[in-house]
Amino acid sequence: MKRRIDYTLYLCTDRSLMSTDTLEEAVEQAVKGGCTLVQLREKDCSSLDFYHTALRIKKITDRYKIPLMINDRADIALAVGADGVHAGQSDLPCTVLRAMLGDDKVIGISASTVEEAVQAQRDGADYLGVGAMFPTGTKSDAEQVSMETLKAVRGAVSIPIVAIGGIGPQNAAQFCGTGIDGLAVISAILSKPDITAAARELRAAFHP
Repeated sequence: MKRRIDYTLYLCTDRSLMSTDTLEEAVEQAVKGGCTLVQLREKDCSSLDFYHTALRIKKITDRYKIPLMINDRADIALAVGADGVHAGQSDLPCTVLRAMLGDDKVIGISASTVEEAVQAQRDGADYLGVGAMFPTGTKSDAEQVSMETLKAVRGAVSIPIVAIGGIGPQNAAQFCGTGIDGLAVISAILSKPDITAAARELRAAFHP
């Protein structure tokens, strides 16, 4: 049975940005600060390392009863029993991921236009990651999405929407009242000396 997910504060990992010695520490501190969902994103490691990392992170998310998503890799998600997969526009199509993962897994798709969003919903996506909303150092080639486009996407689809890209305490409140379901954050949490406090501040700034 597919898990119900609270998208309010969605942590995406990036070990190059974290202030802690280990990814496990960073994730646990973020969850303690109020992150409601974790996506494990590993672009520069072997499949075996990704698998072992995912197992370690899943122990933490299970302990706190927080869902775990895997970026891009359906095989890793299935191998560790994660809740689902998040895929970009250049990754495997949503329809293919659904065939691989079955109906009980959650699939998120990145979208930067209304057309991409509508197609993702049509293909069976469970939620959308819309962005980049602001300039972001984690994805320098990301196309920037205006607030008007975000609102147009919200009006065009019925599935949950998470905004991503350059979001921090200085702009999180701009998303209140837009009808979106959550904020996805990387550096505004992971790079801070006090990760728990950074997550708590962001969660307080955003009220879906």
